[in-house]
Amino acid sequence: MHLDRLITILEVVAVAGRPVSASEIQKITGLPKPTCYRLIQTLEDHGLIAIPSGDGRVAIGDRLIRIALLGKSDVDARKATAPLLKAAAIQFNETVFLSRFRNNQVEIIHVETPDDPQRAFVHPGLGVRPMHACSCSKAIAAFAEREFQDSIISHGMKAYTENTKTTEAELRAEFDRIVARGFADCDQEIDIGIASVAAPVSIGKIGATFSVGAVGPIRRFGKAYRSEIGLKLIDLAGRVSGAIQLCNVAEV
Repeated sequence: MHLDRLITILEVVAVAGRPVSASEIQKITGLPKPTCYRLIQTLEDHGLIAIPSGDGRVAIGDRLIRIALLGKSDVDARKATAPLLKAAAIQFNETVFLSRFRNNQVEIIHVETPDDPQRAFVHPGLGVRPMHACSCSKAIAAFAEREFQDSIISHGMKAYTENTKTTEAELRAEFDRIVARGFADCDQEIDIGIASVAAPVSIGKIGATFSVGAVGPIRRFGKAYRSEIGLKLIDLAGRVSGAIQLCNVAEV
């Protein structure tokens, strides 16, 4: 019975789609006021609901979002974000892709290409990318815990090209630059002639669990162009985060 009541309150908060007050929850559930307030406090103590502002209204908490996110399949993530990625590919007239962090690896899980039939574009492929060399991986690793960054360095950093950063000093400095400007880039570090840019997608207080990027030939993806697209990707990452979180809350 206790668990049923907790679930009922979570359902009320999730369905509302906005922060709700304890009195609203009590009225909808019909629970005795002391019981309702006590259960709300229990859920808050465990991070399943949270008070996003100072008005006492509650919303779904980061812990519950994280639980939902961990159980979300790639298909769900693609469905939630594909329209945004496609619109960006058309706007940038470049290939745009979504990557996901799991099992201490970063994988590209979805790619959208521009519609312009006369535009030469690069398809990055799907699957795992090196943590020290690809923009999509570095965008996530730069914001990770120091211990995780240490593990990347300790496992050795393969030189794919002469541009690949393979020393601790180089990678640490790169992570600092990424944090300072909010996006990462890859200047022919995996393949000569190919460059990419990516921005981290942070989910609440969980951190960067996805990244969104763009890739193209180096003749277009020079330093200035990468910076221009990087700023646009920061904005896109915010909207992608919102789409993923909204999908999570709708399924809770």
